[in-house]
Amino acid sequence: MTSQPETPSRGWSRRSFLATSALATAGTALTACSGADGSSGTTAKPVSSASMAAALKKPTEITFWTWIDLKKQVAMFEAKYPNIKVKVVNAGQSADEYKKLRTALKAGTGAPDVVQIGLDTLSAFVITKDLLDLAPYGAGDLKDDFVDWTWKQVSVGGKVYAIPQDTGPMGMLYRKDVFDHYGLSVPKTWEEFSAQGRKLHSATSGIAMTNLPDNDAPNWLGLAWQAGARPFKVNGTNVTIGVNSSKMKQLAEYWTPLVQQGIVSADPDFNNDWYAGLTKGTYATWVTAGWAPLFLQGAAAKSSGKWRVAPIPQWSDGAAVSGNWGGSTNAVTAQTKHPEAAAAFAMFINHDKKSSLSMATDLSLFPPLRSTLSDPAYVGQESAFFGGQKVNQLFSQYSETVSADFQWSPFNDYVTNSYNPTVGTALTRKKSLSDALDAWQEQLTSYARKQGFKVTG
Repeated sequence: MTSQPETPSRGWSRRSFLATSALATAGTALTACSGADGSSGTTAKPVSSASMAAALKKPTEITFWTWIDLKKQVAMFEAKYPNIKVKVVNAGQSADEYKKLRTALKAGTGAPDVVQIGLDTLSAFVITKDLLDLAPYGAGDLKDDFVDWTWKQVSVGGKVYAIPQDTGPMGMLYRKDVFDHYGLSVPKTWEEFSAQGRKLHSATSGIAMTNLPDNDAPNWLGLAWQAGARPFKVNGTNVTIGVNSSKMKQLAEYWTPLVQQGIVSADPDFNNDWYAGLTKGTYATWVTAGWAPLFLQGAAAKSSGKWRVAPIPQWSDGAAVSGNWGGSTNAVTAQTKHPEAAAAFAMFINHDKKSSLSMATDLSLFPPLRSTLSDPAYVGQESAFFGGQKVNQLFSQYSETVSADFQWSPFNDYVTNSYNPTVGTALTRKKSLSDALDAWQEQLTSYARKQGFKVTG
């Protein structure tokens, strides 16, 4: 992702928010990355609780690469394990960090003990066997404490390659003032969404029903997730690519006329013009993720009280299905010389109740941990910005409706980069999104084959 202007009042950039909540982006069911026997990554021998406890009493320093300010949570860990010191390094945001990480991994030295990796990028490091299996260190015991689909993003069989840190279940933010003024009903289905958009468009040309950004592949893939599309299936080096599948084409055929007729805009997001549009009411809705409500309070502070939250519209009447946009994990690299301390840290920072709650309330990282998603201190908060709604509680409910079988490619950087000149350009020029998906499919297929993958689809 390219660098974007920061939000007016919170200092949060598109890169920092989506890469962490990145993000932005979204996750990978790791069954896709395993071999036929379910093996992948570096597997350690089982570690007894006594050995784990002894290792945590030994004076040790571990290095943690993250693009989030987690000093408070690191201090919590060090307070519990005073002999373990954590050196926190900001190695750059998402793509910048990954570049440095790949260099260190290839060199065989210089990688951190623990590293933040986006859900959508995790598979790239699993398939190259650069991550430690955390199950022997007790990670498998944490499974039931996380929302089911989030755990499936980081594990396969009995192996655990990272601990979920934050996610982005999707819902819809809408301008109540705009809806009231033009007599719009809150849409429960995408068919109703289209109908209300046409009603709005017939009354005014100055407000779009929503914005479908021409520069945001993670947003599009989040919508695809919710629509039931599964653009990637991976088993080792066997990759099925289906960004132009029938489900993806359904998505394209839905949005194309709305964009072409001006009912929906295709403005690039996370820049100053887009922030201004959110404030002024240029967009009647924002179909977005669980990290967005607090983000919006910084980006469009002057619109306080005008927004409300509703479920994402459904493709079938009466259904309750969401997608995910964004999220990250903490993984332990295979280079670590302190696997017990590194594994304990990755688990603690994301599983400890106080640490998780702090990340959710202080940093607006939408939590995957069930205890936080049911904690009155989190879900009980009423937001004046959203007219007194308990926004966290609503998105916690949406998180439970995210399907668990969505997979990402092991070359997600290229997936994201090739979106803009294909689908993104079609949005900008108001051309057929279906044709753009065909072009995207061709580019991804060619790239994957050049990388040595056996491609079908």
